[in-house]
Amino acid sequence: MILDLIVSMLWSISPFGEAKVGIPYGMLRGVNIYVVFIACLLANILVFPLMLFFLENVNRYLLRWNAYKKSALFVARRAKVGSADKIKKYGFWGLMFFVMIPLPGTGVYAGSIATYLLKMERSKAFLANVIGIFFSSLIVWITTLLSMQAY
Repeated sequence: MILDLIVSMLWSISPFGEAKVGIPYGMLRGVNIYVVFIACLLANILVFPLMLFFLENVNRYLLRWNAYKKSALFVARRAKVGSADKIKKYGFWGLMFFVMIPLPGTGVYAGSIATYLLKMERSKAFLANVIGIFFSSLIVWITTLLSMQAY
């Protein structure tokens, strides 16, 4: 049970799933539904400061390598095209809504990248991400709970 909770939290930190995968994984593996929600939510929130640290400190050194630079520019262009206009227009609320949508390509990773690229105020961006993560996690948690009851 503890191992399943740890794996759920790792999914929640992962850019390949975030809490959108961590919560259902933990719930379907029998972890307490409230514990898995809180643990995955907190793990997913942790991504924001880690990503900003990476983008502000580590990124500049990695940009020296051509392969990394190409992929970083691809991700930056994609983030700007997909969300920049809406986030710039609506600011805090645009970022919160973008992070809140539980679909691939949205979430705290994309929100962190947008925060960095658009040079948003960190404290407001953090709050927007936390609120967005909470509602996204809540949507996934309720959907998983309802689908588990259906079977």
